Amino acid sequence: AVCRHGCKHGECVGPNKCKCFPGFTGKTCNQDLNECGLKPRPCEHRCMNTHGSYKCYCLNGYMLMPDGKCASSRTCAVVNCQYGCEEVQGEVQCLCPSGGLQLGPNGRTCVDIDECSSGKALCSYNRRCINTFGSYYCKCQLGYELKYVNGHYNCVDVNECVANAHKCSIHAECLNTQGTFKCKCKQGYRGSGFDCS
Repeated sequence: AVCRHGCKHGECVGPNKCKCFPGFTGKTCNQDLNECGLKPRPCEHRCMNTHGSYKCYCLNGYMLMPDGKCASSRTCAVVNCQYGCEEVQGEVQCLCPSGGLQLGPNGRTCVDIDECSSGKALCSYNRRCINTFGSYYCKCQLGYELKYVNGHYNCVDVNECVANAHKCSIHAECLNTQGTFKCKCKQGYRGSGFDCS
């Protein structure tokens, strides 16, 4: 294919026939295409034609989205919340997915509420509170273990004497107590129970 007049912003595809690159028009592709005058218009609000291209602008209070549309600058997409948000009466508010989280100082990210130290946690007397991100759980107190007894789980005392989980002296006897144990020196020995002589 030969184009005697040449193709300024395009390529020759047949005898004196040019295929223009995007943004250009005319027999020899030497004219700028005014995209702002096309139907449908490429921009939702304002359009500015440039050489070989165009630019979109939005009215005050709106932001340009990647697809050329203008979104209210107070929409969820723009606020960039960590876990999503809701729009109430034109105001955007970030949300946190659980009651154990609260909005941080920046109003976008969620920070953990320590239910254990704030007293919001409810654990039974023989369980201790363990904080987690967004929640908490109740764990058996030290010296107790979770066991399935009579159809439900309960914290049951660990018998350290039977489990050999004590550090009593070889000259002492181990006495199991609720949640812990005691060491008592055998007859003829004196000491703390951990050391007997």
